Amino acid sequence: MTLPEPDEPSTSSPATFGERHALLARGYGRREDPADPAEVLAMPIVLHLPKVEPPARSALLAAAAVAAVALCLDERSGPGGPWHPALLAWTDARIRKVTRRARGAQWDTAQQVDGLTVEVDGARARALVPGPVGELDPRIRKLQIGGTDLAPDEPGDPEPGLPVLWVNAALQMTVGKAAAQVGHASMLLAGAMSVDRAQRWSERGYRCSVRDADEARWTQLCRLVADGRAVAVRDAGFTEVAPGSMTVIAVVG
Repeated sequence: MTLPEPDEPSTSSPATFGERHALLARGYGRREDPADPAEVLAMPIVLHLPKVEPPARSALLAAAAVAAVALCLDERSGPGGPWHPALLAWTDARIRKVTRRARGAQWDTAQQVDGLTVEVDGARARALVPGPVGELDPRIRKLQIGGTDLAPDEPGDPEPGLPVLWVNAALQMTVGKAAAQVGHASMLLAGAMSVDRAQRWSERGYRCSVRDADEARWTQLCRLVADGRAVAVRDAGFTEVAPGSMTVIAVVG
């Protein structure tokens, strides 16, 4: 996995990292949604989906998950950093994400918008600084939200010692929807970790495995959630799935 320059996140002193971690650890959704839909805050995630030799679905989802949490814990998102006001406002609300696809010159142009790009096993995703959906940068607004999907792949067993983000296969989410959900999961997991553990994860580049969970495994994972040993993403139900659906369960490796 690589985090291309100049987007490589900082892992500065523990105290500074702790301040950034506190933003995720305090939780979300303290503020009601604005009456004007254009003022709803969201984090755009851009997926690199070339026509020729597209990436494996599991690797692309892992890249999206890493990009989301890495942006939140980047030093530019901490107190005094240029991204901090936007991250603070966004995490006070629901942590909405909108995923778009790009290829060729579109992908290159997306690199000019404030954010952080991650590459995992040849798959690339860029998380952008959150903001009002009505003020989305026109270079990003023109990118398609849907229209392209990737077939499930068989990546093998998760890498030992890494967090695993298990996607609820029964929901049959598109790659865009699943990318947003694993992005939520990586943030929730980091916030649920102790500062020390989250910092150790940051030193590994927030690497994680993304895998599909069949019905039997999902049942087992739900038990872990009930016992407080795993973190679940419950979707608000605005797109694709019913409100309250558990979409992803994150387990520390």
